[in-house]
Amino acid sequence: MTAQAAALGAFAALLIALPAVADREAELAELRDVIEERRERLERYEREERGLLEALDAIERTAELLTRDVERASGRALEAQAALLRAEAEAKDVAQRLDRTERAMASRARGLYRAGQLGMLPVLFAADGIRDFLTRVQMLRRLLDQDAELLARHRAESQALIASREKAAAAAQDRGVARAAFEESSGDLLAERERKRQLVRHLRGSRARERAALAELETASRALEETVAALPAETVSSETAAGPPFASLRGRLPYPVHAIVARDFGRVVDSEFKTETFRKGVEFEAEVGAPVRAVAAGRVRYAGRFRGYGNTVILDHGEEYFTVSAHLSSIEVALGAAVAARQTIGAVGDSGSLSGAHLYFEVRQGAKPLNPERWLDGGGGGG
Repeated sequence: MTAQAAALGAFAALLIALPAVADREAELAELRDVIEERRERLERYEREERGLLEALDAIERTAELLTRDVERASGRALEAQAALLRAEAEAKDVAQRLDRTERAMASRARGLYRAGQLGMLPVLFAADGIRDFLTRVQMLRRLLDQDAELLARHRAESQALIASREKAAAAAQDRGVARAAFEESSGDLLAERERKRQLVRHLRGSRARERAALAELETASRALEETVAALPAETVSSETAAGPPFASLRGRLPYPVHAIVARDFGRVVDSEFKTETFRKGVEFEAEVGAPVRAVAAGRVRYAGRFRGYGNTVILDHGEEYFTVSAHLSSIEVALGAAVAARQTIGAVGDSGSLSGAHLYFEVRQGAKPLNPERWLDGGGGGG
């Protein structure tokens, strides 16, 4: 490897790295902006004892960015580890080739030593004639060519071994940097999740904040209701999503998640404050990451964050029937997409939730909430 080739290789590597560096700087700038917003909202909430959902939303947005950062850092660490393994294997292969060449050179050196100081001259002068002499000269030329080839090969393999070991050292350094970035991002993510837990604990310790949070959640519930009611009417045709009319599926809908209903639809009285609210859906106790599926064919009319509900998907099943799935950890469908019955639309999470991971699920006809347990296969319950 010449100095020119090494310089060209370094320049090419720099050109490849520049977009990644620019992307990383953009990611960090976005993260700094979101962290600053989260800090301001938390301080406002602490000062005014209101704006809980705003503070929670800011924490979760920061956590989402950090989650993506952790995933990218993990990917970079895996790539760096793979590059290191490839570089080490390459260095080992070159070292083995160099060792074979050096053994061949040692064998040749022993042969020359045994031939003595005059080397091949006695062989040449022992020829029986001109033909035999020329044959021996040709043999000597081949031996000299082989010696020159051995020397050239040794020089090239020595340089290749140096380059391979330098590449392995650079890959090891890259792996160290990638692992450090992964550990730092993971630590930041854990800290952000702890901030959410602290926020909830702080809330539970103040009656005034509990009541303020309840009022905010009621406002969020009305906002969700108004959002569903405001969706333009659409008939979900067989071309959009094949399936029977939604109304005909009452009592036969599959569960949206493999879990039991932990909190029923209907009137809820707070045991401590005796305040009364109305739960317009049901809550399924399920593990984080469990797949959430469409209970019937439909079209995605909303897919994104909704204050008080976290990551939310609203499906339009035609004839003004809608289902709402909320507190998702991820959304697997796009706005406007047609979905089939039992198709995965997201995963269970705790986004927007003050009570841990679960799936919040509603069935609506226009603005009117319906008891989901009367629509689910084998469902019952009051309300």
